[in-house]
Amino acid sequence: MPSNNELVSVIMPCFNSARFVAESIGSVFSQSYLNIELIVIDDGSEDNSLEILTQLAEQHIDKLTVLRQPNLGPYPARNLGLSHAKGEYIAFLDSDDYWDKEFVSRLYSSLQENSADVAYCGWQNVGDVKPERNKPYLPPAYEESDLFRAFLEGCPWPIHAALIKRKMIEKIGGFSERYFTSLDYDLWIRLLTVTQKIIRVPEVLAFYRWHGSGQISSVKARQSIDAWNVRRDFVRNNRELISHIPKSELHHLVNKSLLNHAYTAYWKRDFDTARPLFFKSFLSGHWSRKDAKYIAICLLPDIFLTKLTSKSNNVSKH
Repeated sequence: MPSNNELVSVIMPCFNSARFVAESIGSVFSQSYLNIELIVIDDGSEDNSLEILTQLAEQHIDKLTVLRQPNLGPYPARNLGLSHAKGEYIAFLDSDDYWDKEFVSRLYSSLQENSADVAYCGWQNVGDVKPERNKPYLPPAYEESDLFRAFLEGCPWPIHAALIKRKMIEKIGGFSERYFTSLDYDLWIRLLTVTQKIIRVPEVLAFYRWHGSGQISSVKARQSIDAWNVRRDFVRNNRELISHIPKSELHHLVNKSLLNHAYTAYWKRDFDTARPLFFKSFLSGHWSRKDAKYIAICLLPDIFLTKLTSKSNNVSKH
């Protein structure tokens, strides 16, 4: 069991989360690890989130701090929370997600036992999610592989599934706020520039709540492009760390997901997503002759695209 003598700061942005924020906060104060402070940043909520937060702060005096900012988004809110954090360790939890009561204890113990700087665990999607996407998931033991190759493959874990030494986050200046839909990925991969001491806790202890109407196409395209920018910037700025990876492999690692996501959107007839992703693939140079017709087709108006794809149902998908 952990000694519970080091303070853990939990940072929670909140925007219009009146339905869930009390449950999320409850999961923090139900932790078996006792020495926790929670910093909630109300991001200009328009519902009664702030009223709920105020009431909860009165119940958890000296344990819960509520900050306010205009609606700037979750990552500026997290940076604001970081500036007020006092703990030696940092964890992030969104106001509609929650943890198992052993989350902090298990991750903290693993950090201590392995002299690590970052601990991560498994997670599960809950709520309004398709059955095939709500199965518990354990990520790989990245520490047993080439971390740089693994992280260039994609975001290793969600924002709420890790515990980090505060000094490591301070070394990289917190969230960069450059690429808005991939700033958790950007944080994790930039942490590799200051530490590779990470450890997996092979348990599902974090829960991500799906709700609402889902993503719109423009957001899906932006997510893929932002993640591509994160990988591209990391490679450009850290040549010495990835010098062991051949250039051709690096090119593939950085660019392949753009084309994969473009084809996925194309065959779903989501042309608003497919167009910018095919275009970025073309600019990156990560395409072949067999891709050229799809890149060209995506320049056509939607009415022609729909006709072409309906005639291609018997064609093998990329």
